[in-house]
Amino acid sequence: MGVIKGVLKEELQNSLGMKAGYEKALRELPKGSLSILKRNGKGYYYLKYREKGRVINKYIGIPQAGMVEKYRTAVKMRKKYRHLLSVVKKQIRFLRGTLRGKESI
Repeated sequence: MGVIKGVLKEELQNSLGMKAGYEKALRELPKGSLSILKRNGKGYYYLKYREKGRVINKYIGIPQAGMVEKYRTAVKMRKKYRHLLSVVKKQIRFLRGTLRGKESI
């Protein structure tokens, strides 16, 4: 039984490290989504996100080469990291419960 608990503790430590890594990656990515407002036939790009319950529209500018793709990629990565973070949090909860003896191995 001691070997199994050791493996579970090691897995818990790995999961906590992955959680910290995903949270760091999410902090480094830009928040929100990219939106376009057209004025006088030109498209102006804004980054929309929430801050303290309010919607913030941060002006980015007229699109430059690669800028739109950069933000679209960031949005996809944010979605991916949120999903992975959710999975790791569930795994951590399971491992902690198992190590306490509440769930069967």
